[in-house]
Amino acid sequence: MTSLPDLFENNRRWAASCVAKHPDFFAKLKAQQAPEYLWIGCADSRVPANEIVGLRPGELFVHRNVANVVVHSDLNCLSVLQYAVDVLQVRHIIVCGHYGCSGVRAALDGARLGLIDNWLRHVQDVHTKYHVEVDNAGDLEARADRLCELNVIEQALHVCKTTVVQDAWRRAQPIVVHAWIYGLNDGRLRDLGFGVASERELRSGLVTALNSRPQLKSV
Repeated sequence: MTSLPDLFENNRRWAASCVAKHPDFFAKLKAQQAPEYLWIGCADSRVPANEIVGLRPGELFVHRNVANVVVHSDLNCLSVLQYAVDVLQVRHIIVCGHYGCSGVRAALDGARLGLIDNWLRHVQDVHTKYHVEVDNAGDLEARADRLCELNVIEQALHVCKTTVVQDAWRRAQPIVVHAWIYGLNDGRLRDLGFGVASERELRSGLVTALNSRPQLKSV
């Protein structure tokens, strides 16, 4: 039996450093979970959600899957969303993809990888919907980057259309849905221009996002 001792040693060092900096860190963490943000991101190991936004454990509720996809039949994602909105009362839902996403690139190339091909069919649907814009974006890297951006916008739109968010807006619960993208090459986040706080803003928010390219901004 392999126990991965290096990881346990890393964990001991991490826990000790947390206590050294903040003696009551774990006592407070155990007492409550009250994040303001839900992060729906890619499962890629190069995109550590808490770290890239500088938040500590307990400050960011996280759901991740390959290519940051939001599907209305995915009970895992929907359960996280419902718990975040109805129980934790988060105020912001951030859908964050990243450039260089292997899942998006596989969907663009039509690669056959196995079972995951069925999941990436959702990203291929995004390509089909926006194929003119993607195919006219430039070389292969530019097309992949644009599909990464459009996939995030489309998944943020899906979040807005869930019954969870729709019901929250109808009872005047303050929730803003955002679409961001992360650069592996520089560690920076870009806002994709999609920030929707009500059903009324949905169409205008989508139009704004589709008509703009991301601007580098600190978050």
